[in-house]
Amino acid sequence: MLSNLASQILSILYVAPATLIAIICHECAHGWVSDRLGDPTPRASGRLTLNPLKHLDPVGTLCLLFFHMGWARPVPINSRYYQNPKRGIILVSLAGPFTNFILAFLSLFWYGLILLYAPTDSKLWYTIEIMVYYCVVINIGLGIFNLIPFPPLDGSHVLEELVPLIGDIYSRFRSYGSLILILLLASDTLSRPLSWLNSAVLNGMWRVIYFILVHLPVFSAGSV
Repeated sequence: MLSNLASQILSILYVAPATLIAIICHECAHGWVSDRLGDPTPRASGRLTLNPLKHLDPVGTLCLLFFHMGWARPVPINSRYYQNPKRGIILVSLAGPFTNFILAFLSLFWYGLILLYAPTDSKLWYTIEIMVYYCVVINIGLGIFNLIPFPPLDGSHVLEELVPLIGDIYSRFRSYGSLILILLLASDTLSRPLSWLNSAVLNGMWRVIYFILVHLPVFSAGSV
């Protein structure tokens, strides 16, 4: 019993830093793209910051810690500042998940380098290896989960712009969206198919990185 509790606490200690990095970068990406498109709202609301307290959604963060899938507090935007509001909303919405996939790829590349070159008997490098791997898993989970076209997730904003009539459907349950997502995750209704997608993306990234590490001369001296 105590060993299971200690294992869970240790897991959270590994997951927490990865969660903060994933959420901060995800939300800053939303705000940065909106800012670049001419919208002063994210900057004025203090969301172009690395302060995690500005971005954390309590429920979404708990879901990330325990399910490795979740969401953050949405960055306020004003699409009236965009020259093309429809395109702008889609770009801003996709910026967060896209950033998470980039972070996941870079973290997985680092993970591969650790496997190649880090001493196998070093507890420090083993700890870093686990933390980097969690960065991969959390970022992939956050990126894929937020692409689901269900409020309040980013995918819902993309779908709403592509299919405007879907907004009428969303309006009926938008305020209950977070609660519905929690129930779906807790019941494994979403967890199982999303876990399959996460594994597929992870394996795809690893194939690319494995090819780079094995075939590029600068890395091929080692073996993964």
